[in-house]
Amino acid sequence: MQMTAEARAAASPLTERQEARRRGILQAGAQLAGRGGFEAVQMREVADAAGVALGTLYRYFPSKIHLLVAVMQDQLQHLRLTLRRRPPAGEGPAERVAETLMRAFRALQREPHLADAMMRALTFADRGVSPEVDAVSRLTTAIILDAMELEDPTQEQLSVVRVIEHTWHSALITWLSGRESIAQVKRDIETVCGLIGPAADTR
Repeated sequence: MQMTAEARAAASPLTERQEARRRGILQAGAQLAGRGGFEAVQMREVADAAGVALGTLYRYFPSKIHLLVAVMQDQLQHLRLTLRRRPPAGEGPAERVAETLMRAFRALQREPHLADAMMRALTFADRGVSPEVDAVSRLTTAIILDAMELEDPTQEQLSVVRVIEHTWHSALITWLSGRESIAQVKRDIETVCGLIGPAADTR
């Protein structure tokens, strides 16, 4: 059975050279997806763009789905760093989370082909990609908790966060498919963030 990229990394930390190679692969995958969406990401073309052998690419990412989910994780890590440098300015936790998710949405809106490719990868992911998908979910949760300013959430609060995550992902998918306007996405996000309530505010 093939090990996932995450499992391999946990078993043997990447060297500086390996990390640079992995970074180059992620950038190549993101660029191809940004130009032509999911179908444009072909593993041989990714390998050529990254300057690595095809076999090397498969050692890092066993499939296109693994690669694109990893690209999404990378995008979310960058978003989290950006949000920490410039936190949301809403008065309460619900407003801060809504602002955070709309900022994330606008970042994806600037590159709709890339957004579509990443969301398709999440949708198509099977159990073999579970560790990578779980990593994306944990990072999304962490971004929401940062906006709520919660370090030790209760199980009830985590349940609310999961509902918010599901709504955000659903809104992205319906917008990408042309079935929902940006204004409706904003209304949906603000509505679901209302589940947080003022009690979650720790200020």
